[in-house]
Amino acid sequence: MSNAALFQPFDLHDLKLANRIVLSPMTRSRAGTARIPNQLMAEYYAQRSSAGLIITEATTISEEANGWNESPGIYTDEMADGWKHTIQAVHKKGGVIFLQLWHCGRASHSDFHDGQPAVAASAIKINEEYIHTPTGKQPHENPRALETSEIPRVVEDYRKAAERAKEAGFDGVEVHSANGYLIDTFLQSKTNHRTDQYGRSVENRYRFLNEVVEGVTSVWPANRVGVRLSPNGAFNDMGSPDYREQFTFVASQLDLFGLAYLHVMDGLAFGFHELGEPMTLAEFRKVFHGPLVGNCGYTQGTAEKAIAEGHADLIAFGRPFISNPDLVQRFKNNWPLAKAAEVSDWYSPTGAKGYTDFPTFS
Repeated sequence: MSNAALFQPFDLHDLKLANRIVLSPMTRSRAGTARIPNQLMAEYYAQRSSAGLIITEATTISEEANGWNESPGIYTDEMADGWKHTIQAVHKKGGVIFLQLWHCGRASHSDFHDGQPAVAASAIKINEEYIHTPTGKQPHENPRALETSEIPRVVEDYRKAAERAKEAGFDGVEVHSANGYLIDTFLQSKTNHRTDQYGRSVENRYRFLNEVVEGVTSVWPANRVGVRLSPNGAFNDMGSPDYREQFTFVASQLDLFGLAYLHVMDGLAFGFHELGEPMTLAEFRKVFHGPLVGNCGYTQGTAEKAIAEGHADLIAFGRPFISNPDLVQRFKNNWPLAKAAEVSDWYSPTGAKGYTDFPTFS
């Protein structure tokens, strides 16, 4: 048995985590067309509840926020009730679980919105080949820029979603501000060409995220709210020349809230914009003084190193957790990892296949 830092308990403010391993949020598309979380999802998360912290797959805050087939929501009472199965299953096994709040923004399509365009910070299309929609593969479309007068409505959608998450029994929430979704398009100069108070400067581009966090922390204590950023990411056609200035400022401002953690996709395995040197956790540590979560492409060895050197407090693992529900035990006992799951099963609404049918180590 290992006594390495990765397996040591961690006090996430008032929450006691059994270890430093986090189940990364991963979209799995098993909620059905009604987007109501179900018993199969509860089984999936319960299987992985040995992680010190579980962050759920991205969960939409409104109908407008949808942009992924059969992903779950949190904007109706039925959806909140559906999540209770997962919460109870994870808590029964002693796990801690946060809900990730999501608005797809321009990474959506009119097929999701009765023919109406998706919304974004600015009317700038994703420069990638296609998107999967309810009617199949479709080319990306130009989104509609949110009117300044609409932004309070979207902030309120986040607040209401946070409220439903709290009533359902989650331990906390994470605001998804990464990977080219709505909030990230406000943060980045590549996708934010606004001329109102939400654009034109580093400070103004942060304003929307700040208002969302203020809304969410009006429901939850700040030490139960995390935020996710992807300063190095190219996913969904992202990457801005002033990324280092922007994300250093964002982290310094988020530090003032006393958040549960800052979740940084510092690894490059999800794509790198190559506009300079990658931002590191060590850089974020200088301006954010709460717990830091590293993510993207970590191995057990690199995760141990990041924690031992004080750069991260927790490390999130995504893809290895798909085919290794007992990833914590495999790491701890130096057991080999199972063969990686087939990519075709990651998002396939095929029930248990490629989802809950992976065995534990024998």
